[in-house]
Amino acid sequence: MNPRAVSLATRPEAAARNGRVRRFYKAYGLTIGSEVALPELEPTAPATPDIEIAVGPIDFPEAASANATAFRFEQSHQYLSWPAIGTFRISGAGRIDVDAAPGIDDPLLAFPLLGPVLALALHQRRLLILHASAVAVGDQSLIFMGDKGAGKSTMAGAMIRAGHLLLTDDVVALDLSNPSRPMILPGFPQLKLAADAADAIRIGQAEVRPQVHPQIEKAQHRLRDGFAGKAVKAARIYVLERGERAAIMPLPGAGALPAIIKFSYVTRFGRQALVGDFASTHLSQCAQLAARIGVCRLEVPAGLGRIDEVVDLIERDLAAGAQTR
Repeated sequence: MNPRAVSLATRPEAAARNGRVRRFYKAYGLTIGSEVALPELEPTAPATPDIEIAVGPIDFPEAASANATAFRFEQSHQYLSWPAIGTFRISGAGRIDVDAAPGIDDPLLAFPLLGPVLALALHQRRLLILHASAVAVGDQSLIFMGDKGAGKSTMAGAMIRAGHLLLTDDVVALDLSNPSRPMILPGFPQLKLAADAADAIRIGQAEVRPQVHPQIEKAQHRLRDGFAGKAVKAARIYVLERGERAAIMPLPGAGALPAIIKFSYVTRFGRQALVGDFASTHLSQCAQLAARIGVCRLEVPAGLGRIDEVVDLIERDLAAGAQTR
């Protein structure tokens, strides 16, 4: 971490008009100016931000009247509201407004902000966003997709322990502007792991951040090392499933596209999130990725004691793929 960047990111002249400090970070190849403290991200020098995060009141009557989780998607604005945390408004591709619930501090705001809220903001920038984890292995990278609890972050952690580099956890952003080179953009150096996975993998050079809420089971591991700071070409997409032995099986061509659509981040919000021409763009991006890379089923044996078998299999699969290209 650059000490000068830390100093610049928090200097007094960066104070916002509401008394909050405006800090500057980098993530997904973008400069982010934020009135919410986000120590999960890498600090950077003040500059014109690609995404501005501002704190202030948001007029979203649906949230107050229903007193329940509420989402609304419009052509120019998207609203996400959790009564226990706050309301978030995404405006275009460059602004996120945050209206925190009473008593909620920045560490808890960061959970949805760096998850679904930022994912939708990146989606507005015409990137393909997957609910997945990604790791760089040399000059190529791989994506782990799967249902909740499938072990996406755990597999990423095992790959990092083996000497490979984290690209991003939970929110994977792909730049498909060059159809022949789908690129995974580097997110930020943090991995969320359950206690048993963290004990089994034991990633060195990682800081475990304080728990921000009793109901959040996974701990945040901020990597001091083991993070890829640049975009890497995507080479493999694996869907994790439980099996008796470590095995990799390519999905048939007709199965790759539905798998990518299923684990795309916007799919979590349903058809309502694909406003205007985003539906056709999203389908085209998913089809492009399926045709270029395909999808493999990765069977992972039960029990964390056998995870190194899976790491070895992945390394051999990537090496074999590189020889055929």
